Amino acid sequence: MQTNQETQGALERRIDMTVPMAEIEKEVDSRLKRMARTVKMPGFRPGKVPMKIVAQTYGSQARSEAIGAAVEKVFGDKVREQNLRVAGYPRIEPKQGAGEGTLEFSAVFEVYPQVPLGALSEHKIERPTLTVGDAEVDKTIDVLRKQRTTFEATDRAAQEGDRVVIDFAGSKDGELFEGGKAEDFPFVIGAGSMLQDFETAVTGLKAGESKTFDMTFPEDYHAKNLAGQLVQFEITMKRVEAPKLPEIDADFAKALGVADGDVTKLRDEVRANLEREVKRRIQAKTKEQVMDALLAANPIEVPKALVEQESLQLAENAKRDLEMRGMKTKDIPVEPAWFADQAVRRVKLGLIMAELVKVKELYAKPEQVRALVDEMAQSYEDPAELVRWYYAQPERLAQAEAVVIEDNVVAWVASEAQTTDKPVSFDELMGNAA
Repeated sequence: MQTNQETQGALERRIDMTVPMAEIEKEVDSRLKRMARTVKMPGFRPGKVPMKIVAQTYGSQARSEAIGAAVEKVFGDKVREQNLRVAGYPRIEPKQGAGEGTLEFSAVFEVYPQVPLGALSEHKIERPTLTVGDAEVDKTIDVLRKQRTTFEATDRAAQEGDRVVIDFAGSKDGELFEGGKAEDFPFVIGAGSMLQDFETAVTGLKAGESKTFDMTFPEDYHAKNLAGQLVQFEITMKRVEAPKLPEIDADFAKALGVADGDVTKLRDEVRANLEREVKRRIQAKTKEQVMDALLAANPIEVPKALVEQESLQLAENAKRDLEMRGMKTKDIPVEPAWFADQAVRRVKLGLIMAELVKVKELYAKPEQVRALVDEMAQSYEDPAELVRWYYAQPERLAQAEAVVIEDNVVAWVASEAQTTDKPVSFDELMGNAA
């Protein structure tokens, strides 16, 4: 067998290979003989079918398998000889005008890039800092109260935050438009479910009162026939309901899972959950900056084959996510090409981080993995059960190990870069800042 390697580009390689047909024929004969021992045909006992008939019946299959095996062997030998790390699968191309008595073909493939790690000392990282105090606990409990708001009928005029029930009819040029009429229609003023001008017109009405007003739909309104159009609404207030927040008492604590209704325990649980969430968000924001720094410090090309595989995986993940939300995806096109940029970023980071872990020995230590599993278990009713679940199967534990390795990379990069702590507000960290 003869081979010849060419470099096609930064990562693409071509290996030209020649295999003597005599070797192919020898392998075909060997395969047919093995088949003949067990092949079954009408009129013959197993293993007694004449070789000529076996060759006529299975010759094409044996030849195809023999050629495939020869190509695989010579390609594998060349890859090992050159110490090449093949990314994806090779594209096999037969060569035209092959010499007599030889099979000539080319294997075109990509290799993994070299990843020379760059310096990180010039890159800046701002690590958010926040200490959870009473104010943050109070704000979170306030949110929990609002989530459990009830409404009670009131005689006063409607105001923001009230739930109202109305009849309305909308007309354009004197004619009722489609979807413009409803009876006993409920909504909360200020919740954003209705257009601002509509809510403004409803505000101030008492139960039993009616009102007629003009309103112009926004230019970007989803119903094209109404976008930018002037219409007239007639509304009748049927009911005004004022919001009522639950008291922070034993009943409220029990509703949130504190069995004995102890409000102090409730606050302690809220604080503990907040501290875990704050830590998670700080880690996430720091990690995002670390990954940006790694990409900037280590510019590399990536194999198209790996990007295609990652794009396919991201598309499959997106479809599964839609299905979990109750959507039928068979009629929804989810194209891998939509995820190409994200796939390139993920592949680059995967290669860079793998090299960094190997060079700097940032592997997960058993005690780190256990600490992470214990920490995750704290938010469960029976922490020990979750710990057992993780340690019951190597695949589950591998997920925790991957998180630890990523945390080790983030910590190492943060120590090498110009990292400063930046105090942030609770709303800013939680994404609630105006």
